Amino acid sequence: MNPPVTWLYVPGDRPERFGKAVASGADVVILDLEDAVAPARKDEARANAVAYLRSRGDGPPGDAAVQVHVRVNDLATGRGRADLEAVAELADGVRLPKVESPAVLDTVLGSAADPTAGAPAYALLESAAGIVAAREIAAHPRVAGVALGEQDLAAELAISDEHAMNHLRLQVVLAAAAAGLPPVPMSVHPDVKDAAGLLASCRAGRALGLFGRTAIHPRQIPVIRRAFRPDAEEVARAAEIVEAAERAERTDTGAIALPDGRFVDAPIVARARRTVALARRLADPPSPDG
Repeated sequence: MNPPVTWLYVPGDRPERFGKAVASGADVVILDLEDAVAPARKDEARANAVAYLRSRGDGPPGDAAVQVHVRVNDLATGRGRADLEAVAELADGVRLPKVESPAVLDTVLGSAADPTAGAPAYALLESAAGIVAAREIAAHPRVAGVALGEQDLAAELAISDEHAMNHLRLQVVLAAAAAGLPPVPMSVHPDVKDAAGLLASCRAGRALGLFGRTAIHPRQIPVIRRAFRPDAEEVARAAEIVEAAERAERTDTGAIALPDGRFVDAPIVARARRTVALARRLADPPSPDG
């Protein structure tokens, strides 16, 4: 599994930004038809998204490596259902806002897992009802991932304490893991000029089991990558574990022992291998001077 680290929102009514977003370095670009678009421009935004998705084959070859998702409008509305119908066969993924029950997903997606039935669906949990039903939503056969809509959730619950929000985050992390889904990405950091706050917030989220983050400006992407990149100590420790595991495999000794005498089991080895791979993936590119 190689989950995305950076997800960049771009308003659906700003088509001149679509190509720039794809070239920004983000792993996933999300064309937003919902919160970022004024009501009077939502039909225009949908048309822009459809046109761009249909034209993607005409862009630079590197563009195809970046996933393009679409966040549709509320599925309880006719507009949201029309959005989904328009983009489901074109986008690499669809983000469904305000999901509160698996029954809603049955209605708009169907209850059976069918890889030919449209783009992978990502359920956004943005309300108390969504959090309460998180396990059932994550286990829905058509759901490819879940994420939190923290600003809406905090407003509904009148939460201003990070400890309370962490409790809700952990519930979603647990629901995703139990359903075998990719790790849950963090919600947006709304202050695009606050790089230090973004970095600290990402590191705190990483400690909770969250992975990656949605962004609202390209300048946030390098900060997010830095926050989720394993540091030198983590990489050294993981490499030691991987080396011990490979030595045990070569000698067919079974038990995996580290130089300091500690024994590790298969899940620890698997995590160490992921850490080494992630460090390589997020390594800084070589400087032009070599």
